[in-house]
Amino acid sequence: MKKIIIFSLLFMSLYSCKDDDKIEAEISKIETNVTVERFDRAFANAKPEDLSELKNAFPFLFSRNIPDDFWIERMRDTNQIHLNTATHEKFGDFKQETHEIRSLFQHLKYYDKTFKEPRIITLTNFVNYREKLIVTDTIVLIAIDNYLGSDHEIYSGIQRYLADNMTPSQIVVDMAKAYSEQQIFQLQKKTLLDEMIYFGKQLYFKDVMIPFKTDAEKIGYRPEQLEFAKANEAMIWTEFVENEMLYDTDSSLPARFIADAPFSKFYLELDSQTPGRLGQYIGWQIVRAYMENNDTSLKEMLQTDAVDIFNKSNYKPPK
Repeated sequence: MKKIIIFSLLFMSLYSCKDDDKIEAEISKIETNVTVERFDRAFANAKPEDLSELKNAFPFLFSRNIPDDFWIERMRDTNQIHLNTATHEKFGDFKQETHEIRSLFQHLKYYDKTFKEPRIITLTNFVNYREKLIVTDTIVLIAIDNYLGSDHEIYSGIQRYLADNMTPSQIVVDMAKAYSEQQIFQLQKKTLLDEMIYFGKQLYFKDVMIPFKTDAEKIGYRPEQLEFAKANEAMIWTEFVENEMLYDTDSSLPARFIADAPFSKFYLELDSQTPGRLGQYIGWQIVRAYMENNDTSLKEMLQTDAVDIFNKSNYKPPK
């Protein structure tokens, strides 16, 4: 009997993989128009007499309340020139990033027939890493000076756990996150479970929209951090359950287990070994279990209440 069950599970897994491969083959054939406008290069190469032309081409990037002298001075600013050089060296033709953005848009088109490709513009923002990019229905602004590579000397004053995700490979990951935020609906985020499921939805959205990325890239972990989360999933879940955290509304819990941080805060000796955001990781596994155990679409799941997802997920951490 045990052999039959194992064979059945293996068969189901192989069938699911073939089905996924078929969908990906269909997606790869979807036509999509992706043109990246390099405002960063245009500004870097511009002279003061070119400012009027730049403003005509990108009017939304120039506030009427800021005089031309400001922009002319910025063209000559040594920090700006340093950023111009750094971004040009890292993103010469932007080819790999454009390829990944195109794949993201193909997936978005497949799952949402109303999706229209936005205008994509790269720029610099003096490494304002809290606002790496902006995504709307019609435009995507990517501040590429926030993606130069985690070890870049420009990031020497930024904490490691933040700089880890300031890499070119994270551009499309951050874009997928921004698109997920437009589609996720949750009435509330009062409990730790609410927060976990919300970010679990984000991460599952990435599973679907950027399957070419590794799980570590999707969640923004180093490989060894992801391995820690996988190896200790049962222990993490036990801590949440035994300490009755799931339905707790204590406002400190999201800061301990959801927000960006160098490590998660269980107040145990092993804390320093943990990656941050382990609540997000567990929420991801719950949403994955829900999608595996229920006949529902991505769109429906994104609209489903957190408690419903948890109750119907039949989630059990691996032992």
